[in-house]
Parts: sequence; C-alpha cells; structure tokens
Amino acid sequence: MRNLPQVSSFHPFFNEALAVMLKAGGKHFRAQLLLSVVSVYKKELLTQAFDAALALELIHTYSLIHDDLPAMDNADFRRATPTLHKSYDETTAILVGDALNTEAFLLLSRLNLPTSICLKLIETLAFNAGLNGMIIGQAIDCYFEDKKLSLKELEFLHTHKTAKLIAASLKMGCQICELDEDKTAGIYELGLKLGLIFQINDDIIDATLSAEQSGKPTRNDTHKNSFVNLLGLEKAKECKNTLLKECQFENLEKDFCEKLQILVKEYL
Repeated sequence: MRNLPQVSSFHPFFNEALAVMLKAGGKHFRAQLLLSVVSVYKKELLTQAFDAALALELIHTYSLIHDDLPAMDNADFRRATPTLHKSYDETTAILVGDALNTEAFLLLSRLNLPTSICLKLIETLAFNAGLNGMIIGQAIDCYFEDKKLSLKELEFLHTHKTAKLIAASLKMGCQICELDEDKTAGIYELGLKLGLIFQINDDIIDATLSAEQSGKPTRNDTHKNSFVNLLGLEKAKECKNTLLKECQFENLEKDFCEKLQILVKEYL
C-alpha cells in the first residue's frame, strides 16, 4: 500500500482512482520476469530492483486503463473490477493512465543504482513501451479492426503491442545486473518469443473462458486481429506449442531456466 502513487491535493478521489487497478491484482508477469533475472544473477540488488518492477506494473496498468476506454475497447471490467471510466468518468481514466505512465519513469530516475544503469532502464522502457513498441502495436490493433491481417502482419502487431514490454522486462533485469551485451540480447530475444506466446494464450483464454473465469470480458475480440480469429482455436494452440518448443531455455543458467519455466507453466 505504501508504494501506491499518491499526490497531495484537494481533489476528492484522484488518489483513490490511481490505486484502483493496481490494487485489483493481475498476474504481475512482467515484474516477476525482471525480478527472476536479478534473483539469479545479482541477488543482492533485489531490493533496488523492486521499484523497477513496480515501474513495469505502472506502465502495464496504464496501458490497460487506456485500452479499456470508450475510444478503444470500451470495456466494463478489468481484473474483475469495474473499469475506471465506468467507476468514475472518462477524464479520470485518461488522467490516471497518464499519471501511471509518467510515474514509472520518475521511479526509474530515482533508483538506488548508478546513474548509467538508471538511464539504460529508462531508455529500454521508453523504447519498448513507446512509439517503437506498445504504442504502434496498439495503433495498428485499433486501426485494423474488422480488417483481416496476414499472419506476418499479426505477428508484427502483437510483437509490438505485447511482446516488446515482456522482453523489456527481462532486458531491464539484465541491465540491473550489468550482464554482457550478448547475453542481454539473447534474453531479450527469448522475451519476444515469450511475449508472442503470452498473446496467443490470451487469445485462447478470450475464446474459451467466461468473463468470471478470466476477470475481464471475453469472447469480445470478434472485431480484433487475434491468433484465434486468424488461425482457428486448434491452430492457435499448435502455434503456441511450436513457439514454446523453440524457446532455448537450456542455453540459460540452470537457476534462471528453472525460474522461467515455472513462470511459463503458471502463466503460459
């Protein structure tokens, strides 16, 4: 609770609205990826890494709040909780999303780590969550609703919208630990693959689970370019399993391999 963003003002409910989606839960998959790297390669920096993990959660939560807005998905629920524009109003939802986005970079700028590492973390998150990652992915997703994409275009969309932030989570863990560039690049590439698997799994959940089971509206992606809509449910499952087999976990240190496989088993 003490780590929730807050501001001193006379606004009657803004701090409450800032906290709603952060307190609603979620998988914390991205934060766990970052912390899994640090726990294996430089465990003594775990305390310093917690705020970097929180920064990832703030960015991810902001993206969900904006994704749920009437101009985008117009969703009623997220994490089994009414969306902010439903609980409050659209203005509050937009501003809470904006606040969480910028607060993430403030956190990274204040980490108890060398300035050179903080700058690398800021650059990595900005690149992968911004124009070159999540933003262009979301723009393509929204623009091409009801317009069928090819498999290559679909992979581009979801690599940018989903996979890059997941890959960035692993890369930021590597940067905190000051791993060499080749190892960091290899782990980032693995993260891109895991990110696509994560998205395919999310599409499968949307097609097969109820809203009560998933905590958000499901069977709601009929206008979207999803892997299930393009390939069909069974082919999407095959695609997910093929990508999983391509993940080169055995090239990683044993402890890190085991941690990743636990996360994959739980969330993918």
